[in-house]
Amino acid sequence: MKLVIQRVKVASVTIDGKTVGKIGSGLLLFVGVSHSDTAADAAHLAKKTVKLRIFDDDAGVMNRSVLDTSGELLAVSQFTLYGDCKKGNRPSYIGAARPEKGLKCYEEYVKQLREHGLRVETGTFQAEMDVHLVNDGPVTLILESTGRA
Repeated sequence: MKLVIQRVKVASVTIDGKTVGKIGSGLLLFVGVSHSDTAADAAHLAKKTVKLRIFDDDAGVMNRSVLDTSGELLAVSQFTLYGDCKKGNRPSYIGAARPEKGLKCYEEYVKQLREHGLRVETGTFQAEMDVHLVNDGPVTLILESTGRA
């Protein structure tokens, strides 16, 4: 799995002008799933996501997690994270999981996030979505499950 994590002041997802997910301060999570991803990868990345110390403490140092701040999460599926742009000008998405597997891993990741007691909103899998956000910092990180011990 591959995540692009953005610390946000607010974020929302709309489909055809209708808001389907909206959060205040917290994390916007773009979630990509590959062929080799498993439920264990989803659990590992969910635990890592909620424990990342990327929020400021009282001294202005990034030393607090979204758990510490009672932040909110917005998870949006994004198969294009596995777009390979090495050859030519048109990305190849051969590394992305098929929709059935992608949905299963994405839902497992969201389930694991919710088990930490945080509010988790989502986009709609395979939908054309408009994502709106105010990046806080900006703070943007990439996490991957490949090669984890």
